[in-house]
Amino acid sequence: MDSASNVSSQDTSRDAETLREKMIVDLKEAGDLTDPVVEAAFRKVPRHEFAPGASLEKAYSWFEAVPTKTNEHGVQTSSVSAPQIQAFQLEQGHVKPGNRVLEIGSGGYNAALIREVVGPTGQVTTMDIDKDVTERAERLLKAHAYDDVRVITGDAAAGVPDRAPFDVILVTVGAWDIAPAWVKQLIEGGRLVVPLRVRGLTRSIAFVRHGDRLVSESVRVCGFVPMQGANEHHTQVLLPTGTEEIGLKFDDEVMGNPSDLDNAVKTERFETWTGVTMGMQEPFDSLQMWLATRLDGFCTMAVNEDLDTGIVAPPNRWFAMAAVDGNSFGYVTWRRLETDKGRRLEFGVHALGPQAPELAETIADHIRAWDREQRGTDGPVFAAYPADTPDDLLSGERVVNKRHSRITISWPTA
Repeated sequence: MDSASNVSSQDTSRDAETLREKMIVDLKEAGDLTDPVVEAAFRKVPRHEFAPGASLEKAYSWFEAVPTKTNEHGVQTSSVSAPQIQAFQLEQGHVKPGNRVLEIGSGGYNAALIREVVGPTGQVTTMDIDKDVTERAERLLKAHAYDDVRVITGDAAAGVPDRAPFDVILVTVGAWDIAPAWVKQLIEGGRLVVPLRVRGLTRSIAFVRHGDRLVSESVRVCGFVPMQGANEHHTQVLLPTGTEEIGLKFDDEVMGNPSDLDNAVKTERFETWTGVTMGMQEPFDSLQMWLATRLDGFCTMAVNEDLDTGIVAPPNRWFAMAAVDGNSFGYVTWRRLETDKGRRLEFGVHALGPQAPELAETIADHIRAWDREQRGTDGPVFAAYPADTPDDLLSGERVVNKRHSRITISWPTA
């Protein structure tokens, strides 16, 4: 290497170290990184070297993922997850030295972090269904002396029986269901951390195993590339206008008959306001899950901005909480208010269709109930049971049936 190349390499190394330290500070200030052992892992593993093609600034942005593969349609199919998510998932899993850990969804960097945390007495297995991803992960792990991390290409629905049992299973791809193999290959009291999609909402849930049942211990908002293979699942979309202008997305099954909404978009939009306000940066993820629990026809709504004619006006075209009831549909909106507490947002509801006023008031009443009963709480507890569990052995205000499991959602009582 000539002297100019050597200087450039040293400069890059210094820049990366500076940005890595800033990333760690940002993660700690956000409350996503609290474990000193996990912090040491983030400090040691050079994230930028597992994200070729990304700038140093993007590689070390604490809240940004780095895409590593897209399909022929330009849809992202693999990425290096955001440091924020990697940090809180490691802490959700209570990953400790000596643990046996299975990572589902590979890339290399997160497996290296896990290996640093579990140490030489631990065991790390990482798997992915995409051979391109696993080959890349194995190459990068070996290049950084993580030769003892086992990389497997295969469908994660089967787990890795010859490496089981595991103390922790970390799923780093979006999952619609919980594979029975994951429960079977987890020790009693072990933790499954999975970005689980429930009624269209994805949450990173840390489950603890109690026999054949899993009970949540912590829940975080997140977003992940969806899983491929046997556990792959597609949402169903209802198009009220008959075009792709408005899409109502159902995670399980479409409520009612699609033709019921044919005339809804021809009616005047009804509007009501709830009196429930929040700060400009205040999170309201528990409201999302509250409405998903309370409304049978809950769905999410997206608007194609290229086709938008103004029939609906959600604050966020890409995602709005919504619900369908027979021949009408409604969605949650908000408006800015100047109050004695400063600028705030007030929740409201827009609805269309013959029953728009009734549906809007129903949604608004649920928002007010959340404000009275659940705002500021830790949110619901999730439990996962085998799919053949009878109803009388389930508890919770909402049961969501999936292919392999029955998910229950229970809210705290005063």
